[in-house]
Amino acid sequence: MAKRFLICTAPVMLAVLAPWASAAAQAPTPAAAEAAYDALAAEVGTRAGDPDFDYRLGIAALDAGRYGEAVIAFQRVLALQPDNAPARAELARAYALAGDIDTARQEFATVVDDPSLPDPVRQRFTGFVRQFDRQIAGGGSDVSGFVDARAGYDDNINAATDLNTIVIPLFSFLGPGTLGPGAVAQGDEFYEIQGGVSAVTAVGRQDRLFASVLGNWRDNVDSRRFDQAALTGTAGYAHSFANQDVVSLSGQVQKFWLGHDGYRTAYGVIGQYTKPLAGGRALTLSAQWNRLDYDGAPVRDADRFSLGVGYVTRTIAAGLTGGKEEARRAAGDAESNWFVGANIGGEFPVASRVALVAGAAFDLRRYDQADALFLVKRDDERLDLTAGVKVALTDRLFVQPRATWSRNWSNIALYDYQRWTASLGLRFEF
Repeated sequence: MAKRFLICTAPVMLAVLAPWASAAAQAPTPAAAEAAYDALAAEVGTRAGDPDFDYRLGIAALDAGRYGEAVIAFQRVLALQPDNAPARAELARAYALAGDIDTARQEFATVVDDPSLPDPVRQRFTGFVRQFDRQIAGGGSDVSGFVDARAGYDDNINAATDLNTIVIPLFSFLGPGTLGPGAVAQGDEFYEIQGGVSAVTAVGRQDRLFASVLGNWRDNVDSRRFDQAALTGTAGYAHSFANQDVVSLSGQVQKFWLGHDGYRTAYGVIGQYTKPLAGGRALTLSAQWNRLDYDGAPVRDADRFSLGVGYVTRTIAAGLTGGKEEARRAAGDAESNWFVGANIGGEFPVASRVALVAGAAFDLRRYDQADALFLVKRDDERLDLTAGVKVALTDRLFVQPRATWSRNWSNIALYDYQRWTASLGLRFEF
């Protein structure tokens, strides 16, 4: 972030210094800047030490991106003319562009104290000093969040099969059995409310603490049994390296309710490494462990381990994960499984206030032991597709119609199903 800030302020700083150095207020092409620097550099052997020459050499070096050479040139000027405010300001700019914001801050502060500095320029430089102070302190704190209200229709609220009867191999001699209402797909209207708040605060230039809380409630109009709610809390620490890479470690706790009763509690640890790339892109690597405790069904309790890699751009995010979910009790081995997942999603602007939103996810699971009733190891593959539109009513308020379709293929008929939803939501971000 420091590098991005320094680069974007360079044109402003050039404009501020224009009354002192007209050459600095112009932006030559890279080729012209390099040629100008080479021409002056050829005379260093005979003219170095001349304040006027060194000043022009420093400006040319800055234009050519040779920040180290610029620092040396301006230092020679100040060695002979310590009160040369333009040279000291340009030296501060050279340090800033080179990434040394501590020294840049000191040099700018010195310029601000110069009584001959025009007031408008003094105010601008004072602003630079304050911005450097914030960067040195780590960037301060920030809080953001959202609230999303949505209503729609779901044709399979319980993610169940369309079949009404099924043959259970263990009891095949009894013939097909009739499934209860809760085991057959049910459709219903629903409304859903989601919200989240996240905060980050700097504890040093390269160190930050962060935390977030995310909650959601989904109520089915005619079926209380399959209402859902979840609350997730995350807190952690992130460190930024000098090359802008970031490593973070966080803890997470989640509670999930089904039908207004506690269903599952999960808690775990997440480690992530982020590598920023050119053009607003980034690559992430992550490792995660979670313990899953099921209320009233301890035989299903499990540990879940996963590794992931992600890739993001300004419009697209994609990820690949894989791992193992291992039951903690031998009686639950049929629930243990290996899994692999892939997802991709994006937001694509089509007008000034309209964007298309689309996503796809695929999940494959292979279970370790045969199901006690169906006498085979369960194999599942699931595909989820999402499409919608995001319309900005204001800078913070959005309306979002959305449709989703899911298909779960399973070699056990009880878990083979498809599902679609259509909904309209209103989202406020702050």
